Amino acid sequence: MSSGRPTLADGIDLLERAYPPRLAESWDRVGLVAGDPAAVIGTVVVAVDATAAGADHALGAGADLLLVHHPPLLKAVHSVAADTPKGRMLHRLIEGGCALYSAHTNADAARPGVNDALAETLGLTPGPPLSPTGDGTVDRWVVTVPHDDVEDLLHAVFAAGAGRMSGYTECSFSVPGTGRFRPGDGTDPALGTVGEPESVSETRGEFVAPPGLRSAVRRAVTAAHPYEVPAMDVLVNHAGPGPGPEDTGLGRICELEHPMTLAEFTELVGSRLPETLWGVRAAGDPQAEIRRVALCGGSGDSLLGAARAAGADVYLTGDLRHHVVDEHLRGGGPMLVDAAHWALEFPWCAQAAALLEEQAGVTATVCALRTDPWTAASGGGVRGR
Repeated sequence: MSSGRPTLADGIDLLERAYPPRLAESWDRVGLVAGDPAAVIGTVVVAVDATAAGADHALGAGADLLLVHHPPLLKAVHSVAADTPKGRMLHRLIEGGCALYSAHTNADAARPGVNDALAETLGLTPGPPLSPTGDGTVDRWVVTVPHDDVEDLLHAVFAAGAGRMSGYTECSFSVPGTGRFRPGDGTDPALGTVGEPESVSETRGEFVAPPGLRSAVRRAVTAAHPYEVPAMDVLVNHAGPGPGPEDTGLGRICELEHPMTLAEFTELVGSRLPETLWGVRAAGDPQAEIRRVALCGGSGDSLLGAARAAGADVYLTGDLRHHVVDEHLRGGGPMLVDAAHWALEFPWCAQAAALLEEQAGVTATVCALRTDPWTAASGGGVRGR
């Protein structure tokens, strides 16, 4: 940060470390929508959606940045003219000096992220992801380093995200050995003399990391290693460990501290999430016992099979459709709880605001405007069978 005042670029750097864009789904469009990265930011408003009312709220709060979950330009556009709804909203923000940034499926998959905030709102401890990032492939790194530098090297690669396996962190294997080399003309060896053979007591260190962190881990090795040219190998392991509680990915698997019925769990969800006309509804035997909960904020019918495979008793998500639910239950479940898309993702706003306040030193507030599109309802009151 320059002069102690964070810029938009500083804020983006923080957000992209917390919610790495590499975690976003291939169809998603995350990141900076509008704004000058060099501009200073002091006030941020966080919301689920970028709407005209949300833009007015942000400008009224004197915000320099409106951080939203849903990308306003997700589909290809050919114009942001001010006589279109999205164009009008963008022009309003730009003219008011307020940047716009979106963290979508990358925030869904991150740890902590949207699904962790949802689980914690319900009083649950977030467990492994329902759909882990990637295909289970991991990189196995092999690096040789002088004995005295092993701890510094491991600290650096762990900070870069390496060494995580099925809920364990800082995992590595080391074995002592002897490194031999002869520095050539034009080299600048940390140990030894140009033209003379050298033997050094070294340690062979091994650790794993996701393929998406390959560049970051390589930079960490290069920075922490005393040698001019570190000796390292990267082996692709196609039989990586299963998902653990620290792994990234969509959805979460959680365990209830005490079992409850489907009806009781539905009431719990309704009491903890922000109120909407959509409310909360369940499909299944209201008196059936629940112990394992699968959940996914937003629209999660693509993970119905994953919830079944995880052995969940109930799956909480949004935007469920009649035929999908009917066929899912006939196929063996699990039972379902359906809540409003906006309500399921709203808890993330407080998480993101706290991150920005604590680590960027800005004032960050949550826009509490309900952007759930349903505004009227009738004919409710049908009770569970």
